[in-house]
Amino acid sequence: MKKNTFEELNLSANIQKAIKEMGFSQPTPIQAAAVPALMSNMDIIAQAHTGSGKTAAFAIPIIENIDVSSKNLQALIVCPTRELAVQVSEEFRKIFKYYRGLSVVTLYGGQDMNLQLRILSNKPQIVVGTPGRLMDHMWRGTIKLDAVRFAVLDEADKMLDMGFRKDIETIFSYIPEKRQTAMFSATMTPDIMTLMRTYQNNPLHIDTTDHKLEVPKIDQSYCALHESQKHEMLRNLIDNYDIKVALVFANTKSRVDRIVRKLNDDGYRAEGIHGGYEQNRRERIMDSFRRGSVKILVATDVMGRGLDINNIDAVINYDFPRDIEDYTHRVGRTGRAGKAGCAFTFVVGEEIDELMRIKKNDNLVIKCIDVPGGIKCPLQSTMPARDTAARGQKFHRVRPASGNANEKRSGYQASRGNDRGSRRQNAENIKQQPKKVLNLLPDEGWITDPSGFRYREIE
Repeated sequence: MKKNTFEELNLSANIQKAIKEMGFSQPTPIQAAAVPALMSNMDIIAQAHTGSGKTAAFAIPIIENIDVSSKNLQALIVCPTRELAVQVSEEFRKIFKYYRGLSVVTLYGGQDMNLQLRILSNKPQIVVGTPGRLMDHMWRGTIKLDAVRFAVLDEADKMLDMGFRKDIETIFSYIPEKRQTAMFSATMTPDIMTLMRTYQNNPLHIDTTDHKLEVPKIDQSYCALHESQKHEMLRNLIDNYDIKVALVFANTKSRVDRIVRKLNDDGYRAEGIHGGYEQNRRERIMDSFRRGSVKILVATDVMGRGLDINNIDAVINYDFPRDIEDYTHRVGRTGRAGKAGCAFTFVVGEEIDELMRIKKNDNLVIKCIDVPGGIKCPLQSTMPARDTAARGQKFHRVRPASGNANEKRSGYQASRGNDRGSRRQNAENIKQQPKKVLNLLPDEGWITDPSGFRYREIE
């Protein structure tokens, strides 16, 4: 029988008080299905979209069944990324706010080991961590898994994609066989099924993905354009749609850095986050984004997947996602907690075919829009492949000249002093370039590479 209210879940007064303060009015589908099953000591394998409330779905039963009087490690949650591990731990702390003697520790690479050793000395009952750092502590003997009664694999499909299969097998070999195991995954692949058969006992399969609760709340659009038009379009989207908080996805670390640099040069308050940054830097950036001092966050998929922020107005796929799952996880970062959101995807050349495949497979409504600000998108255009250099042919390459930037920045514009004058001077310098360069700017015969440079062959 479906549970429609938290009262029907027979939760303790402490947890009901905490989740009420967190703004939960009624359980999400995954919570309504998973909480009773886990409270009944069943193993589960659950499929749910991002933003569905899955963390609370396993955190509530764990907290309800923890022996607060014991200082043994009783619950282990394994996450694929540091950011997700931190957010899962924060969710635990919010839910057990009114419990005394209950603690959770987050373990991940990049954080000072001595700090982690000190907090582990307090004997937490719950540990949330990434596979590599968990094994570091296992080898040191600073965490012991022989009393673990509850194990969770969060975003199990992502962990397998990131190559953590052997790490998972090692960790589970140290956990008692008599335990309760929950796995959460956006997809049900053969590898996930193998994990289920290996580590779970007659699990209940919960699938809430068919509900697609988030889709109606997210207005999804795409625009076909040339690579060189992406940055101008990004600025125009932010300005014309009055986007206050944006999450921009790029496929590489260098691309993230380049986008952030250009946005800051244009007067926007932007920061980037990717695996090349030190952990303390990433934590500072995320804290600034949550507090609102940073309005635009540019991220790679690995970093963006663990984000759990409810006030993101728009997701912008600056680079086309590598697969359907990445598209789903990216778009799911907006339109959360009952709020509406929007998602924009830039497509270049044949990427339009991939987007149409995603649209058809997930039965999504993704409308086509022109680039705001007067730039027209060449619909379903196909760019020639950049293979001329490899064949040793000559080519000419210049940076494309930018058009007039919209000076309205919707609250993003900082004090720029003489920057505007500098840009006008730069525009004048561009106008004074030899006509033989300016005459090469039309698209005919030109190739745009992934970095935004344009070139064409010279016979």
